[in-house]
Amino acid sequence: MANEAKPCPCDIGDRMDYGGLGQEVQIEHIKAYLVKPSTESDKAVIVIQDIYGWQLPNTRYMADMLAANGYIAVCPDFFDGKEPWSSSHDWSKFQEWLEEKKPTNITKEVDVVLRFLKEQCRANHIGAVGFCWGGIATHYLALQYPEVKAAVSVYGIIREKEDSYELKSPTLFIFGEKDVIIPLDQVSALEAKLKEKCTVDYQVKIFPGQTHGFVHRKREDINPTDKPSIQLARTDMLNWLSKYM
Repeated sequence: MANEAKPCPCDIGDRMDYGGLGQEVQIEHIKAYLVKPSTESDKAVIVIQDIYGWQLPNTRYMADMLAANGYIAVCPDFFDGKEPWSSSHDWSKFQEWLEEKKPTNITKEVDVVLRFLKEQCRANHIGAVGFCWGGIATHYLALQYPEVKAAVSVYGIIREKEDSYELKSPTLFIFGEKDVIIPLDQVSALEAKLKEKCTVDYQVKIFPGQTHGFVHRKREDINPTDKPSIQLARTDMLNWLSKYM
């Protein structure tokens, strides 16, 4: 089981602020970044990494932000020690790299994290938020884990599968209008299929002018033009979690 982390002092006065508030822990066979809010909470969010791995500051900052809003936040290493992608890698090898890191093959890790949150953190309400690779994984959790009470899939690449639309958890999907990785026709198809098949609450939201990765951009990388959309997307994420958790 993981080492217990002490509650972290968070600046609740600025609930959109973040930065280095948690600590690394061991949860059974996987490592994780864990952040606890300044007051006791029985609400927890699993924060799921993008292709750059669980140690990416951008993703950890999102965990910090969630903790500042009263959630226990845990960002596990869903690659289970395997090397994350790096911008210095050869993109022609990307599919080969991805083959052993499918975001739908994480059942063992998810079960470990859920057990930790329930037994060690006493979490009674659990949600999931994921970015890119983690957005796909979050979509998967919303399909497979009814105990996940709310899900936010942020620019998760859409796969055309008939079993991808009957969600068990209320899910918010966030996309950027200018995302070259996820064309808008795919987003439209997702929304149409959800309307046809989904029986729980969902929302598909497209942010004008935004590119892949905009929601978990580091504060120093945010330009004034994008800042309103980034803040609105983060507010939407927090509101969705609050509504269902």
